[in-house]
Amino acid sequence: MNDGFASIAPEWRRDAAPVPYEEAVATMEARVAAIHAGTARELIWLVEHPPLYTAGTSAVAADLLEPGRLPVFKTGRGGQYTYHGPGQRVAYVMLDLTRPERGQSRRDVGCHVWRLEEWMIRALARFGIAGGRRAGRVGVWVARDPGHDDKIGAIGVRVRHWVTYHGLALNIDPDLGNYAGIVPCGISSKASGHGVTSMAALGVKETIADVDTALRDTFDVVFGSTSTCKS
Repeated sequence: MNDGFASIAPEWRRDAAPVPYEEAVATMEARVAAIHAGTARELIWLVEHPPLYTAGTSAVAADLLEPGRLPVFKTGRGGQYTYHGPGQRVAYVMLDLTRPERGQSRRDVGCHVWRLEEWMIRALARFGIAGGRRAGRVGVWVARDPGHDDKIGAIGVRVRHWVTYHGLALNIDPDLGNYAGIVPCGISSKASGHGVTSMAALGVKETIADVDTALRDTFDVVFGSTSTCKS
């Protein structure tokens, strides 16, 4: 691998208009190839999508409850079904895991997932929201009633040539009703008592620009050269 960009901080890109899902995947795959080849910097890409469902590599057909409700896209990221739409900040994170600072040890995918969670937890804390992890459940959750957690941030990751892509989806103020068309991330509210929430549903009215600022401000402490993880 050409390491001409090894000492350069990631590029940040934010698209104002919703990005079609297939276009986003094609853009990520091209960038991952360029990062691996050493011809492009790592990239943090902040987007929204039109309303749609994506099916990860572990998706179960029965979890698509309303097949005709929204477009469905199969994707190579890990995980099951999830919803994307306006009011949700999707952060596509393209980082080279062969760089020493990207893990407690080189090529540590578990550390990368932990850091994506930590990144959302720290950003949410800026707005007074106590997000956290739950054993056996990837993503970021908030406690509601005793024994009841709602998911506010989802994670789906793919790695090619040790360069990550896909990333996280943080619910700011999306249409939560669209989650009714799927069993999101395999978590059925009826069976598990857990659901899905957003910052707005928790009473925190912030703009996507405000959240982007929080994500930018907390990135380096989570992904920087002196950070650690607990994968």
